[in-house]
Amino acid sequence: MAEKRIPLRSVWMVPAAVALLAGLDAALLRLGLPAPVETVRLAEVHGIVLVLGFVGTLIAVERAVAAGRRWCYAAPALLGLGGVLLVSPAPRHLADVTLLAGAALLVAVYVPLWRRSWDAAVLVQAAGAVLATGAALLWAAGLPTPDLLGWLAGFLILTIAGERLELARVAMQGTNAELLLGAAAAALVFGALAQLLWPTVGFTLLGAAVLAIALWLFRFDVARRTVHTTGLTRYTAVCLLAEYAWLLVPGLVWLLVGPVNFGGGYDAIVHAVMLGFVLSMIMAHAPVILPAVLRRPLPYTPMMYGPVALLHASLLLRVVIGDVRGVEWAVQVGGVLNIVAVLAFAAVAVRSAARRRIAVPA
Repeated sequence: MAEKRIPLRSVWMVPAAVALLAGLDAALLRLGLPAPVETVRLAEVHGIVLVLGFVGTLIAVERAVAAGRRWCYAAPALLGLGGVLLVSPAPRHLADVTLLAGAALLVAVYVPLWRRSWDAAVLVQAAGAVLATGAALLWAAGLPTPDLLGWLAGFLILTIAGERLELARVAMQGTNAELLLGAAAAALVFGALAQLLWPTVGFTLLGAAVLAIALWLFRFDVARRTVHTTGLTRYTAVCLLAEYAWLLVPGLVWLLVGPVNFGGGYDAIVHAVMLGFVLSMIMAHAPVILPAVLRRPLPYTPMMYGPVALLHASLLLRVVIGDVRGVEWAVQVGGVLNIVAVLAFAAVAVRSAARRRIAVPA
């Protein structure tokens, strides 16, 4: 039997992988440790590369597949290209414009999705894409990453919350769940806008909105039920419940403390969102989403629990011992183990996919 061709959309995963590796390299630099590539610019663009170049490209590919329109693939193409340009010697303004164009196109991708279903979940995700576009615009205007944290985190949180809403309706019968999530999403968007002009008010609103979304996910997500099952379904639920717990960190800090733009508190917020919340979601859905996008099987294996456990354990070390108590070695060791967890999950995924190809006759 002839081997199936790899779909063209798989090409957009290459710049996402480059952005991820560049982001991990930059993480070592920011930890004050030796890295394979050492440039000042790489350390400075660490957050934007990972959020827009890596996660943004993944989200845009998945949404383009769902939309089913060829032009929609321009969004992941531009986001991926922008991430690569950002870590290359190319002029930074070229990378900034490319990322902005990709984020704006991601907003446009939600138009055919909305026309197809008129779904509140699409509006929540579209609001996240609007925040991503705003973050890209402000970044191009010269604002530093800490000032954009509410926008970047909002993009990630609303995208994931909207996707979970699509799957949570079994647990929402007879409730006002959609209305509650919509109100929390609106509060998050207004908080992101307000924190630029009135940081105290804006971050208080952001914190309340993020906490509300975290509690909404705990209450309505089907993971509460599926965690009692077995196999892939239980693995996914475990990852999801763990990530929702990490979402409490930015919510509580922003609500109780207010703006935190440096130091241990900033590090805790950034990595609770990016690693504890987002990366755990990616690990949870990799066996389902990647095959749908790449048209290649990625069978679940219990070995996937290993990198997941390492991710959350190392993040606890980094945040609780390192950031909260100010222990520098814990931040560095936790950070290195965070990177090991990411690479270990990639290795497990590749091994699982390879074993599947060997097991199935050509």
